[in-house]
Amino acid sequence: MSKTKYIFVTGGVSSSLGKGIISASLGKLLQARGYSVTIQKLDPYINVDPGTLNPYEHGECFVTDDGAETDLDLGHYERFLNIPTSQANNITTGRIYQSVILKERRGDYLGKTVQVIPHITDEIKHRIKILGNKFKNDFVITEIGGTVGDIESLPYIEAVRQLRWEMPGESLVIHLTLVPFLAASGELKTKPTQHSVKLLLENGIQPDILVLRTEHQLTAELRAKVARFCNVDIGSVIQSIDVSTIYEVPILMAEEKLDIQVLEKLKLEVKERPELIQWKAFLKKMTDASEKVIIALVGKYIELQDSYKSIVESFVHAGAANDVKVKIKWVDAEKIDEQSINSILTDVDGILIAPGFGHRGVEGKILAAQYAREKAVPFFGICLGMQCAVIEFARNVLKLENANSTEMIANTQYPVIDLMNEQKSITDLGGTMRLGSYPCKIKKSSIVEKAYNAKLVNERHRHRYEFNNAYIKEFEDKGMIASGINPDTQLVEIMEITNHPWFVGVQFHPEYKSTVVNPHPLFVNFIKATLENKLNKK
Repeated sequence: MSKTKYIFVTGGVSSSLGKGIISASLGKLLQARGYSVTIQKLDPYINVDPGTLNPYEHGECFVTDDGAETDLDLGHYERFLNIPTSQANNITTGRIYQSVILKERRGDYLGKTVQVIPHITDEIKHRIKILGNKFKNDFVITEIGGTVGDIESLPYIEAVRQLRWEMPGESLVIHLTLVPFLAASGELKTKPTQHSVKLLLENGIQPDILVLRTEHQLTAELRAKVARFCNVDIGSVIQSIDVSTIYEVPILMAEEKLDIQVLEKLKLEVKERPELIQWKAFLKKMTDASEKVIIALVGKYIELQDSYKSIVESFVHAGAANDVKVKIKWVDAEKIDEQSINSILTDVDGILIAPGFGHRGVEGKILAAQYAREKAVPFFGICLGMQCAVIEFARNVLKLENANSTEMIANTQYPVIDLMNEQKSITDLGGTMRLGSYPCKIKKSSIVEKAYNAKLVNERHRHRYEFNNAYIKEFEDKGMIASGINPDTQLVEIMEITNHPWFVGVQFHPEYKSTVVNPHPLFVNFIKATLENKLNKK
């Protein structure tokens, strides 16, 4: 292809319809036909990035190799396409305005009045086209956050309108809407979709393809009605019916010929039909697995499971790799105490302590780590989860009474988790963070070496506090070893207990790199060990 094609995915009627999954599914189908694809998300909030957002506000913060804190939809893009994303794949209104204001301060606009049009919209268009101009992808799929009609999204919609005129024949718009079912009348109603498309038209954009979310099958008559009222041909009215797992969506979109519609409208070759052999094999393993393990996911945001989206999906990938169904038992760390812990965790086969910031729920997590160590339950600690395991070991094995992290107790007598010296003078929340991909040297004959089958790996980080190397000898003398070290800084990346079925804590976030095609080896090995431990107890 000589020119990059741009596909814009907008949403209407309601939020949370799955624009990210539709975008990722379309990308997967185009990729399977031999085209290079990347996906970006335009978020209308004024935060520069979601790094400082509470998970209750926006779910998980996903981190890329280059250290960008991004929307959780980028996790879907990576899991489906199996290619890494970057800072360029997530743009926020805050970042757009920040860039324009900095340019104004430098005098880049030569004293002109800075306005939404053209300055904000030009900046948006520039950011949209970076992935095509710089990385030469065949397709750039751009998901626009929010719903059409939101005041926050108007600059993005206007930028898309302008791009459509500036690049005739090089772009198209897919609009995702809801067709609700009214139980009282037993009818699917198309009026919300009609009004949503009308809003788009009022903003100067005619959608090329409509994807309709529905709980019930759409009839040919209903599709024809939508096509007639929304100015699209009937073949471009695509059904997206509810499914049991997001990983079925690419198969359904292939059956609906969404990718063919896109290619035909952009006058591109409809290459050989994608077989999606690996994808279908993965789905079969998911559904046919006969064994089951129960994993306690111990965290403080359990009522909002999107806070741990990448961990949940990593368990899906690892379960399929082991022909096991992984059932997650959501455990509120704040409800764990010495009286309740046995009843809460007695039925689980493995324990994962989730990442997080702040002191809330930490003592419950520490008790869960102690339970896993003493009861020989396979254990996986991620970021703060690893730090809780370290604190527990220090208190109960090393007998360092009240050992803690300086994040929790600034003047703790035994700071087994602490800031690095060079971080202590930095006050901005983001300034002390270790973000993005860093190398990790793996210790020979360790649990993690068997999992990775490698001597050096690179993993993504998002944290502020580190294992305090002043205590490393005391830990290793008692059986908790540093099995992963950053070769450049000597910071501890992985701690594991040697005389245990499987006890590993990692400072990084392995869940960010797990995909359908390449499930993360630590999750795969954890589930394998959990199943083996369960079967050995029978």
